[in-house]
Amino acid sequence: MLDYAVKLTQTPWAMVEADVEMLRAQGFSDRAILDIVQITAYYAYVNRIADGLGVGLEDYWERGDTPDA
Repeated sequence: MLDYAVKLTQTPWAMVEADVEMLRAQGFSDRAILDIVQITAYYAYVNRIADGLGVGLEDYWERGDTPDA
């Protein structure tokens, strides 16, 4: 699943039916595969929006700690 998500993120034009079939062979349902694709695409979309607008990370990410709860 992670290899599929990496390929979809880095080289979406290279995706082929065999990639989906590999997930099915590992026991993923079509619904689960749809979820994988949608979550991967959502993160790519959100990151591109943030990058395109020059949005930076919150200070706590750069410091390596967690936000106050």
